[in-house]
Amino acid sequence: MQPYFYSVSEFVAMGKHGVFVWSCWAITVGMMLVFIWYSRRQRQAIIKQLTIQQARQAQRDVRVSVKTKG
Repeated sequence: MQPYFYSVSEFVAMGKHGVFVWSCWAITVGMMLVFIWYSRRQRQAIIKQLTIQQARQAQRDVRVSVKTKG
């Protein structure tokens, strides 16, 4: 069994297609990292919004219970 590439430089060059192959890999990995970053940012924003919403609801509940008692 013979290796297809005999050196690392041949592997990187990939028969003169290396620029295309490695740029596709870089774009793909880059986009995946952007999607992960964006998803985490959106998750944090949603958690913050829900926390604020729960605090507002708790304040409304306290006001309603005070009005009904008094």
